[in-house]
Amino acid sequence: QVQLVESGGGSVQAGGSLRLSCAAFGSINSIYCMGWFRQAPGKEREGVAAICNGGLSTYYADSVKGRFTISQDGAKNTLYLQMNSVKREDTAIYYCGADSRLGNAGPLLEGKYRYWGQGKQVTVSS
Repeated sequence: QVQLVESGGGSVQAGGSLRLSCAAFGSINSIYCMGWFRQAPGKEREGVAAICNGGLSTYYADSVKGRFTISQDGAKNTLYLQMNSVKREDTAIYYCGADSRLGNAGPLLEGKYRYWGQGKQVTVSS
């Protein structure tokens, strides 16, 4: 019902900025939350940020608070993650996800999300 296509990513120096985008296609009206997750080598996939309830609620992992901002356009067709003051620890593959209105898990939990983007590599260099 929903397809997610990510763009952006790449390499950036520590302290710099990068923006990821996630375009949603299909039954976007069924989405309540969208989120960004990341997975670094040897680590589990972790929730980074989420936005819910038409943008009224946002959630961030402690590790990115004050540095990353999640947002979406007015039609909810595109999700963004603005990454500022990036650190080496931010290096990972980043995935966007979308849930459904029937989901009841926490917004930063992987199990909440039904649809996933293909993933984009973000590499932070010194």
